[in-house]
Amino acid sequence: MAEPQKLIKPVKTSQNHQGLHRELLTNQKSYHSFWSMNKSELQKVMEKRQLDQVIKQKEEEAQKKKSDLKIELLKWQQKLEQLELEKQKLQEEQENAPEFVKVKRNLRRTGQEVAQAQES
Repeated sequence: MAEPQKLIKPVKTSQNHQGLHRELLTNQKSYHSFWSMNKSELQKVMEKRQLDQVIKQKEEEAQKKKSDLKIELLKWQQKLEQLELEKQKLQEEQENAPEFVKVKRNLRRTGQEVAQAQES
């Protein structure tokens, strides 16, 4: 099968468009070089610092403005962490409990298992 031919774009092939594009590119290059030549090194450094500060401020603002989804995820994460802490505390309490309390718990558990087995 023959491949379809690319469409010719009359705007891009016109001499006027190409000339205008070339002129814009050269003007842009000369504009940047003109402004960079006339500035002292101190001015260049100060402008760069100001630009860096603006960028940093925008990044901080973006971090502060968290989406609703992020807020909900953070809440869920905090709840999970609290549940884990409570679980660890219970385990520590059970481990640190006196021996007679552990035996009593085991007897209850086995008693419940026996009662369930008899019902089945």
